[in-house]
Amino acid sequence: MIALFRVPALFIAFLLINIVLLVVCIARPFHKNNVHIAGQLYSLMAKIVGLKLIIQQDSAVKINEPYVYIANHQNSFDVITICKAALPGVVTIGKKSLKWIPIFGQIYWLSGNILIDRKNSGRARNTLDVAANLISKKRTSVWLFPEGTRSYGRGILPFKQGAFRLASTTNEPVVMVTASNLHKKVKWNRWNNGIVIIDISAPQAMTPEHSVKEWMAHFNDQMKQKFEQLNTQVDELEKSR
Repeated sequence: MIALFRVPALFIAFLLINIVLLVVCIARPFHKNNVHIAGQLYSLMAKIVGLKLIIQQDSAVKINEPYVYIANHQNSFDVITICKAALPGVVTIGKKSLKWIPIFGQIYWLSGNILIDRKNSGRARNTLDVAANLISKKRTSVWLFPEGTRSYGRGILPFKQGAFRLASTTNEPVVMVTASNLHKKVKWNRWNNGIVIIDISAPQAMTPEHSVKEWMAHFNDQMKQKFEQLNTQVDELEKSR
């Protein structure tokens, strides 16, 4: 029964938010804070689907400092959950195919996000060069999903090297953004779908004593541990409610 009200409410909210964002992006296309604003607005829909979002940000993470953010990618609800953690001065790297989604795709492009052609390795490398240039010249942070695909309940998947090559090239720290489990979290006919904790960890420099592949494995292990810690924390909070 709840779904009969929730689904239309979600559709209307999504439509209204996109209209607002489109106006913002047309007024100031490619502005460095467009992605931050989009993340804040889209996250408002979490309440409609019955999720409570909690952001935990390490004090060492500074606003408008350039970082390479790496985040776990779980399902379609990421756009209203983990994207709330997109701080001012950050852009994301996403699939080129996103730009063909009506309205949302145009907003994604006008927000200043970087589109990558994963089917063409040469163009993908050029995209990372564009990202490196943004970090170096405009002091913009770049957000990537190093798993490269949604996990759909499979935990933290193996990482791809792109994010870590970018951090190595620009000599900027890596910041992990980890969201607690979202798989099968939302039940459309359940009013309260619980808590999602999103953790923004302290920046960590990729020092030369380890290779890019070694750092990639390190951060993969770190995110797996953080993911489990957050899931335990969520369980404790939900039991005490």
